[in-house]
Amino acid sequence: MDPSMLTHTLPEAMGDVPGVCELPLTRAVVQYRDVHEMDTPGGRIEDIGLALVVEGRYPSSAESLDLGSGELKVLDLSTELVVLDWVYEPTLDHVRVLLRSVAADAEAAPALRQYGLRLGLRILERVGFGPLTRPTFLRIGFRDVCRDLDLHEGTSIRIVMGPGRLTRAHLDYDLCALVFRTAFQEPDAQLEHALLESFPTGELRRLVPVAPADALAYQVRLPYPETLAEARQSLAAMRRGLAALMARFEPERFRAVDRLLNTFGVRETLAGLRMRDPGIHPVRIAPFVPGSVTVH
Repeated sequence: MDPSMLTHTLPEAMGDVPGVCELPLTRAVVQYRDVHEMDTPGGRIEDIGLALVVEGRYPSSAESLDLGSGELKVLDLSTELVVLDWVYEPTLDHVRVLLRSVAADAEAAPALRQYGLRLGLRILERVGFGPLTRPTFLRIGFRDVCRDLDLHEGTSIRIVMGPGRLTRAHLDYDLCALVFRTAFQEPDAQLEHALLESFPTGELRRLVPVAPADALAYQVRLPYPETLAEARQSLAAMRRGLAALMARFEPERFRAVDRLLNTFGVRETLAGLRMRDPGIHPVRIAPFVPGSVTVH
């Protein structure tokens, strides 16, 4: 048959692409971020951005359990979806039993949070570290940093630089970049100098406001970690830099925090993960210098 005879029956461009997910997602373990819910930059401190879909017949309003906070959220997973794994029916049934227990008695909430976090970490161990899971690993690690340095409802660090001068730092998990938000439209030379000294291995960028009413922000970009070990190194660099900023602008507060950390130690959830070794260990090669190799 002549293909030219069928051209008039073809749909318009993109006419055969629905544009939204229509699959049932119950039992799926998904990643979510700001595009799925409106929240403060960096998200809430209790959440880890990894959720089990408890009821996902309609992806646009999927009832999901955050595996860090143990709280139910209604997520819109119809336009952007990252499924890391699926749980078995008995696992989902057990989670539903725990949810009913919490609904009947709020004191049962810690058991749900403990089970959810253990489930989430096991899934991350199973899936491994990679471009898809990197944001979740970074979010879990940065949550520990925030709990140690500035525990409040958001996953961010607040630093008072002086009267009326407050900056908030949160982590852009996709870019592996710390974002420092200010309340001013003009460049802050003092903050820029402090960021350069506190993060010597990072790349400092000034985020110029688009609208006149927007405030200026700064971005400290760190190299993309390719392994869990590199992610932990990046998080350690963030911790040192943020602590240095606190010591610089709020020395009394830093001394109080430092005493607590010296007594109880720092949180590091990622240290407890047992990842599979891919068997490939990169070795850094020194630059070649002519005449440095002797051939016998």
